[in-house]
Parts: sequence; C-alpha cells; structure tokens
Amino acid sequence: MSFEAAVHAQAIELDRLSLEMCAAAGSGHPSTAMSLGHIITVLMFNSMRWSPEYPDYPTSDRLVLSEGHAVPIVYAACAKLGVMIGKDPSSRRPMTVADAMKLREAASEVDGHPNPMEGFPFFDAATGSLGQGLSVAAGLGIAARQDGIDRRIYCVIGDGESREGQIAEALDFIMDHRLSNVLAIFNCNDYGQADRVSKQQSAAVTRAKLEALGFNVMEIDGHAPAQIKTAMDEFAKISGTPGQPMAIVARTVKGWGTTVMSGAGWHGKPATGDVMQKAMAELDERRVELTSSLVSSDGFEIQPPAQAANRELRNNDFVTLGEIAKKFDLVSAIQSGKMATRRAYGIALRALGQANERVVALDADVSNSTFADMFKKDKTLESRFVECKIAEQNMYSVAAGLSAAGKIPFCSTFAKFVTRGYDQIEMAINSGANLKIVGSHAGITLAADGPSQMSLPDIAWFRAFSTMRDHRGNPGCYVLQPSDAYAAYALTHAMAEYEGVCYMRTLRADTEFIYSDQTAFNLGGFEVLSEGRDVLLCASGYMVHEANKALDALDKAGVSATLVDLYSLPFDEDKLLDIANANGGYIVTIEDNYGGGIGSAVADALTASGDSFTLRQMFVRRIPKSAKTPEEVLKMCSITSEDIVKETMKLLQVV
Repeated sequence: MSFEAAVHAQAIELDRLSLEMCAAAGSGHPSTAMSLGHIITVLMFNSMRWSPEYPDYPTSDRLVLSEGHAVPIVYAACAKLGVMIGKDPSSRRPMTVADAMKLREAASEVDGHPNPMEGFPFFDAATGSLGQGLSVAAGLGIAARQDGIDRRIYCVIGDGESREGQIAEALDFIMDHRLSNVLAIFNCNDYGQADRVSKQQSAAVTRAKLEALGFNVMEIDGHAPAQIKTAMDEFAKISGTPGQPMAIVARTVKGWGTTVMSGAGWHGKPATGDVMQKAMAELDERRVELTSSLVSSDGFEIQPPAQAANRELRNNDFVTLGEIAKKFDLVSAIQSGKMATRRAYGIALRALGQANERVVALDADVSNSTFADMFKKDKTLESRFVECKIAEQNMYSVAAGLSAAGKIPFCSTFAKFVTRGYDQIEMAINSGANLKIVGSHAGITLAADGPSQMSLPDIAWFRAFSTMRDHRGNPGCYVLQPSDAYAAYALTHAMAEYEGVCYMRTLRADTEFIYSDQTAFNLGGFEVLSEGRDVLLCASGYMVHEANKALDALDKAGVSATLVDLYSLPFDEDKLLDIANANGGYIVTIEDNYGGGIGSAVADALTASGDSFTLRQMFVRRIPKSAKTPEEVLKMCSITSEDIVKETMKLLQVV
C-alpha cells in the first residue's frame, strides 16, 4: 500500500468523523476541518514525534491549532489514535469515537475549541480567538531552545485569520529570534465566514509576504500527501539549530471531498438530512477514486519523542531587598528613604532569576523604563530574557507558550499598553497559564505624558477576573498595587510562588518607604497602617501616600481614621468588614484610576454582608490631561489629600 493511498484513506475517515461529530453537536465547523484532513493526517500519523499515551510528554513535538474552530479534525485523529484525555493526569483514558460524538457537551473533555484545561492535554493553550496561536507556538519554540530540547512546533493558521495584526507580530518575532523549530502552516482554503477572503490573504500574496519577511516558503497542494510529506521532511531537516525559519502555504478546499459543502455558505454549519447523506456518499466515492476500497487507513507508525532527561532545576533562596541591595550596589538608594516601585520590581526580577531557573522575563521595548533590563544585564540570565519589541499582544501569547513549557514568564511593559493585550491575557487565563503581568508608569501620577500614556480602566478589567474562579479553583487573577519598594519587591516574589495569573501595577515616581523587610505580603492580603475608630480609608499604590497625608488633617479635625493599604484584589473580606464595623461602618476608598476597581470590590463585599455601611468612592471621574507634576494632576482629578479630607468630612456629616 502506498503512503499516498493510506493518507487519502485516513483523511477521508477523519473527514467523515468530523461531519458526524458536528452533526451530533448541532454546531461546529466541519467544512474548515475537512480542508485540513490530509495535513492533520500527515502530521499526527507520520511527521510528529509524539506519544498518544503521553500527549503532553516534555519532549514531544507540539501542534498548535490557531484556527481553533477547525478542531473537529484533530479530535477525529485523537479518537482514531486513542489519545489520552482527562483532567486528572492519574486517571486519564484513551479517547474513543464515542467521546468524539460528545463534542461541545457540558460534561465532555471535547470542547468546542481547543483547551487543555478541559481535559485535553494534547493542546498547550486555549485557541479559537483568532490570530493568537502562532505566538503561542513561538513561546514553545523559545522554551525548547532555552532547555536544549530538539522539539518541533507546528502551527496551523487560517488564511482569514492571517489578516490579524498579531500574526504579523508573531512572524516578525520568529524571524528576530531565528526560530527554525517553529513551522507556520497557512491553510489557504480561500474562504472566511461571510465570503471569500481578501486577495491580500490569497495563497500567492501570503507566500510573497512570507518571502519578503525572510522565510523559506514552500507552497503546496494541501490535499496531496506526497507534497505535504516532502514539506514536513524539509522542516525536519532545518529545525534542529537556529537559522532561517520555514513556512508552508497550503492550498486547500473548504469542505474538501464534497460538492454540497464546499465553498461559501457552510462556515459553522453542520450537515444534516439529505446534505449529510450526499456528503458522506461523495466522500466514499473519493475514497474509491483515490485509494480503491481495499486500502487500509492503518499503515502508519508514529515516531516516539526523545527520552526526557532527568534535570534538576536550581531553586535558591530568595533574599530580602536589604540583602540584595548590598549585592547590586543599591545601598545608597535604600538609604535615601524612597524608591520607585518599578525599580524594586526590576531588582526583584533579577533576584528571582538567580533563585529560580524557571523564571523568564519578557519586555516590549521598554525594559529600561520597566527596569526589566536589570534581568537582561545579568550575563547569567540574559539567555532567559525575551525581547518582544512593540508587540504586546504577541508578548502575552508567547508567554502563554512559555508557561505551557513549564516556565514562569514575567511580562513587563507600560500599564497603558497592557490594555492592548486584554484578549490574549483572557485566553491565557482560559489556558491555565502561569502568567505574570507587570504594568509600570501606572495611574494618573504619570502626569506630564498625559492620558495617552496613563492606565485608567485596567484595574476594573483585571478586577473582573478576581471575582471568578479559574480551573484550579483559585481567583482568575490577583490584582496587586504595591505602595512602596518593599511591597513591590515582596509581591514580585509572591507572584512567582503562585500558580496562576497575576497583574501588578508599578509607579514611575519614587515613593517613600512605608514598610521594611520584616513586613510579610501575601496575595489576598492587606496592611493596616493606622488604627482609628471613626472611619476606614482604603487605598492602594500611590494613593496610600495621599491617604497617609490626610490622616494628620483628619486628626486635627477630631476624626480618628483607620488606613488600610488594600494592595491586593481579591482580599480577605471578612477581616476588612470587621475593621469597617469597628469604624462605625463608614468607609472611603481612594484610587488613581477609573471606577470599577477597589471601590467596587469593597462595595460588593459590603453588599454581600447584609450589614449597614456607608461608602464613598473616590476615583478618577474625568479624562485627565498632562500636567507637570503628580500633584497637579491629582488636584485636577480631585483626589489629593485635601480632597480625601473633604470627602471624609462630608461622609461623616461633619460639614
């Protein structure tokens, strides 16, 4: 039996199963899946080095399906091969055709789009929000290089999704880092959802773009087994060492093998009734035409992955800020009594890198401002620093790939630019990624640069994830706002220790020390800085210092205030409610961003308690503009220490 005939036979079986499972689900994208039948067959049954019994084995080649809606074709292959599935690694079982027929059911591991956290470890990340998979593949490629593993990373990209700007970011990144172990496969079936793709995403133009970028491009017929295998063999030859990256442009047919489902009008529609019968009959005819009815689809032997090496990772003690200051010649900075939290983060990141080999640092061309360059400047760490340039969306998805490979990625950029990656960060959360995000120059105290550089809705967005539970049962994201260098240093360490997503804001301006190395900071915690009896002030980040200034004025007015540094969302609600009750039930929250942040979090806690409280929220209620000093912009937005005093007195009905 020829290889070509076996591939045709197997691809047609996978196409049939894709049709059946989408029909059973009542939804799905069988026509897109059928455009990939031959490519997936060659990959999963021949070219990839992997084990269906251990689909997430550390040295296995990986397949990232960026066009996640095409996943029925991969599920069909996994059912045929008996790939192990299940959320608990200790009780996984081989996937069956019966499992495939439960596509999209609530209790099924066979989710509507790829997601490893739903019990499908063959995948490394959740995909389906288009344009992100190639960046994830690049992260897996970077990790393999750092670990010295000969691993090939295959990524299938739809022609329609290739218009997404993140694809261009990922292609540039792959060229920058000469990732010859990552293969971008463009599935050019010529149709998107509503109609044909633009000519700009045609196979010919896609090839020209890739060649202009510097890729070694092979254009193939995506339904010709010999051409597919030749291209995969060529990639195998060059993937071992850094060099010219390769890409494949595959000309395919949406709904291949049928006339009733090819072309436009069938995106996201399962076949039913007469159309289903006609499609199945046409696939049977194609099998006879291409293989003869006697050809078996079982003539393949999957190459196993290399044996994983027993490797002990160095994990040294994480020393205090005071101790590391001596090592990094920063004693004078400590003695000055103030330091920017962004600088403390850079110091902590470098110390973490020296303590834990899993820690990697990524930055988007601003490392000399975020202070992530302290990591890069250490010669023992520079190989674990990943420069992503001005392409934040790519950076977060690359980090998701690094996380899937066992790394602890810290992504740094200006907090304002973090917002560009909201979709990518959400997909990383869905993937169970161990992602750490640090946004510097946060809030309105950036002042002179104006609102285009200020992060203002970020806390509300990240706080939404703090209200739900991830697949591990933990908060979807911890939101951290340290008020001084000691807090920033300690919380960076706490982030690294935690398995899950964290977002930390750091400040451009130097702030006075409030704490010392003796203060313990925990995710979900807060610090009581002063104890009173009349009113509770809750602040975070820079606003802790403004609230601290307000204490003296309130005291002179006869008001005894408690000040809490609410540096973490979520926080211990019961403990905070006890403090609020001890202060007469009066609370003022103060933050340097738009609403929906700590004020809303406190309001939710108060409402849920059912007790009687009075809350006043202070936050940025207008679009700010540039000002020369933080004090000016705080005054502009009515959140100075004087404003805090005024609002507190109103709350207490003193004036």
